[in-house]
Amino acid sequence: MGSVTGFSASGAVYTFTAGAAKARVSFVSADTFRIEAAPDGTFTDPVGDDIVLPRGKPPATRWSDRGDRYELSTAEVTLRVYKAPLRFALYRADGTRLWTESRGISWNGAATTQTLARGADEQFYGAGEQNGSGNTSHRGKTLDVGVDYDWNEGGHPNSVPFYLSSAGYGVYRNTYAPGTYAFTDPVTTTERENRFDAYYFAGGSAKDVIGAYTKLTGRPMLPPVYGLEVGDSDCYLHNANRGERHTLDALKVADDYAKNDMPLGWMLVNDGYGCGYEDLAETAKGLNSRKAQMGLWTEDGLDKLADQVKAGQRVAKLDVAWVGDGYKFALDGCKDAYRGIEDNSDARGFTWAPESWSGAQRCGVQWSGDQSGSWDYIRWQIPTYAGATMSGLAYTTGDVDGIFGGSAKTYTRDLEWKSFLPAVMTMDGWAAKDKQPYQYGEPYTSVNRKYLKLKESLLPYMYTYAAEAHRTGVGPVRPLALEYPGDAKAAGDAAKYEFLTGEDFLVAPVYSDTAVRNGIYLPAGDWIDYWSGRTYHGPTTVDGYQAPLDTLPLFVKAGAVIPMWPGVNSYQDRTAGSPLAWDVYPRGGSSFTLYEDDGVTRAHRAGAYSEQPVTVTAPRDGAGAVRIAVGAAKGDFTGKQKSRPYAFTVHTGSSPGHVALDGRALPRSASKAAFDAAAEGWWYDASDRAGVVHVKTRSLSTARGFRVDLAGASAVGGRVPAATGAVSLTRPEELGAGMSGKVTAEFTAGRTGSSATRLSVSAPQGWTVSPERTVGRLKPGERVSADFTVTAPAGATAGEAVLTATARYRAAGEDHVTAQRSALRTMPAPPGGDSWASDLPWLNSANGYGPAERDLSNGESAAGDGHPLTLNGTAHAKGIGVHADSDIEFWLGGRCSALTATAGIDDEINGYGGVSFSVVADGRTVWSSPTVTGTSDPLPVDVPLAGARHVHLVVTDTDGTKSGDHGDWADAKFHCAA
Repeated sequence: MGSVTGFSASGAVYTFTAGAAKARVSFVSADTFRIEAAPDGTFTDPVGDDIVLPRGKPPATRWSDRGDRYELSTAEVTLRVYKAPLRFALYRADGTRLWTESRGISWNGAATTQTLARGADEQFYGAGEQNGSGNTSHRGKTLDVGVDYDWNEGGHPNSVPFYLSSAGYGVYRNTYAPGTYAFTDPVTTTERENRFDAYYFAGGSAKDVIGAYTKLTGRPMLPPVYGLEVGDSDCYLHNANRGERHTLDALKVADDYAKNDMPLGWMLVNDGYGCGYEDLAETAKGLNSRKAQMGLWTEDGLDKLADQVKAGQRVAKLDVAWVGDGYKFALDGCKDAYRGIEDNSDARGFTWAPESWSGAQRCGVQWSGDQSGSWDYIRWQIPTYAGATMSGLAYTTGDVDGIFGGSAKTYTRDLEWKSFLPAVMTMDGWAAKDKQPYQYGEPYTSVNRKYLKLKESLLPYMYTYAAEAHRTGVGPVRPLALEYPGDAKAAGDAAKYEFLTGEDFLVAPVYSDTAVRNGIYLPAGDWIDYWSGRTYHGPTTVDGYQAPLDTLPLFVKAGAVIPMWPGVNSYQDRTAGSPLAWDVYPRGGSSFTLYEDDGVTRAHRAGAYSEQPVTVTAPRDGAGAVRIAVGAAKGDFTGKQKSRPYAFTVHTGSSPGHVALDGRALPRSASKAAFDAAAEGWWYDASDRAGVVHVKTRSLSTARGFRVDLAGASAVGGRVPAATGAVSLTRPEELGAGMSGKVTAEFTAGRTGSSATRLSVSAPQGWTVSPERTVGRLKPGERVSADFTVTAPAGATAGEAVLTATARYRAAGEDHVTAQRSALRTMPAPPGGDSWASDLPWLNSANGYGPAERDLSNGESAAGDGHPLTLNGTAHAKGIGVHADSDIEFWLGGRCSALTATAGIDDEINGYGGVSFSVVADGRTVWSSPTVTGTSDPLPVDVPLAGARHVHLVVTDTDGTKSGDHGDWADAKFHCAA
């Protein structure tokens, strides 16, 4: 921009001329305004009213000429417009500078750029769903914002041309053009169009800025409650990967969820190219009778949507194939599908879409695309979804374990943490086997069930945060930096692989093949381990967190008040008399206001909802009374409970003297069985998560409030803080079938010491463990250990055994139980004599495409669909067929001396491909081949193993393209002691 040569004002709109160019400032509200720049002096608006909502009456503004600049002001901000050259800077009303251009808006005929000075500590967030980043600061990074159809790490499938700064402002570029945002010094943001159009928001916090942006472009939808339950997706008609089936076969899968005691909210029944459907109304009716809704993939557009919705469709998954190249088409598709559901039913619109844009938050869930399940997939997805919240995208997610590849273990680990996202879906029919959460068998089915049930029980918590997102624009899944903006570590890599669900849950997923999680950053405050009740004082970093397969590292903030629906597999399981549970972690004063409506229709938009506040008053630390004040549920809606029983789990760490309901003493139960049988009362369980008071009431009217008082209780952590001790467990990394090993339980007494201290170790059924040890009285901080012998059963298989060290003791006049779980890797019996590699169990089996094959070449997506292993015209009856990159792990237990094989690329490839074979023994590469191509002679393999315990057969791509990399380990045999 050149120097100002003209100026005019019309209400809240100000126009500046700079030679042939013009700039225009339009105020939307006291803290929101728009800057447009036209290089040729003609303003254009290709976006129109697609994204920005009607804005209402503009605010009162004033202007003044300060000589070197104009100042345009509202009650909240002042925009300085410097004259020579034309350049903008934004200040709060109190004179605090928010941003300043270090150079005026510029253009080159193809793109326009704004250049802002970067603050010394300024951090940046936003730009939509950026795969692999976003929940920590973008400072120093350059991001592309636009369609790329890259659904892996580094891609940006659901871009949003909006970013926010820790300095207290946000910028939305009102365009469909792709852009590049460089948060370097200076900050340069470029859109590839010869016009400039941006809205600016000033706020006291990042939440304020997100709120102002979503007020302009649309608040996130409030999904139906079934949209927060798990979804299942597959093709049931003309499925090339599964053989001929029919749409009604989806009902059998829904029945399998029920048989496996697993929640299910909805199903996409035609999710596969060319799939189609039949018997739609009957399918929808059948799913409804099974407490699920029917969804369809809109592969072929939306022209049939009205009839489909009338037949029972309630979920619309959109596809990139038909929306076209531009984001306008994608956004229109999202809006049209959402509106189509609402125009033809009384349900709320509910869509899923990849490759969306600003405004899509008001009509759907955004998911990160089609990926292959792996540990790395879990890793980069963790920062993605919390990061998208910073752009007003409240519902972002990815398929559980991807739609290709994956394994039983990666599926389970992925499902654990995704249970703390609002929306989640499992995709079947594309991988080697279906991916419903019960397909892998035990122990995976039980763990998956545990987390799906936990997700279901937390629906009232998640739904309340969904209502908050609809009201404020701030989604449920949040970066630590959003809640702890003054914490420098929350903005950086220390917090990259964790996130918050609401304000109360901190989730730190396991993203590698390990049972120990390191580097968990806990910000200021006290954080309670959800599973053990152990208290951590933040800010701190937790290393060595024991996380067996069934344990997601999960922490609850002290002071949390969490509503729950106990014992349901569907929101439809709730009846007029169902209880409402509150999980309470008392610490000072805290509260939560539960939001409820009918969960399905749009009646809430007309005010048909209720809110019920719960306030907890407790000591900040140590002993004191705890009061839980439950307010009346104000408001009404169809299906509202007029009365209901309540249950409370109060994490005090100490037993109260008595518990009263509105001043009336509740009876104390002597045992869990007695408590479960009682109509009302309380019971203290010292062994439950470091000490929990369980309280339940009879049915109480929701029209009036009540209070529960715990006299002589304490804040979370007990009457005497730090009186509880800590226990740890040291065990071997692994133990083979029938073998014994030493484990050590170590106990450290708390600040008051302990007496009557006993240590024990427990193991799974079938194991043997030496008996409990009594260690007696310990001084404050004194440490004691005891050794135990554990023996694995002779029939143990590859997997994981969880050992638990438990300390029972008295401290500060109370009985305490402290426990620590730890996973020990179990191994099958080692080979006895010479053994074909294809006949042995595989501890792990990673493969580049489809499953690795036993005694066949690598096939397609299903096991057993390969061909005879053939190298240089010679067929081999035994061996392993893989596709690079491949890694197969064996347990030899030190009993084998050598591996022999013939290695090469299978003849079926017809001369192309390029790979390297290698053998890795106990972490060390002991043999590696040169590059082998489809025209190479097969290589003889004879590798000494010298007592190795773990051996990996690895095939790696060498030519940068994995097409044709079908490696064969023909006649692979381990030579072992009998």
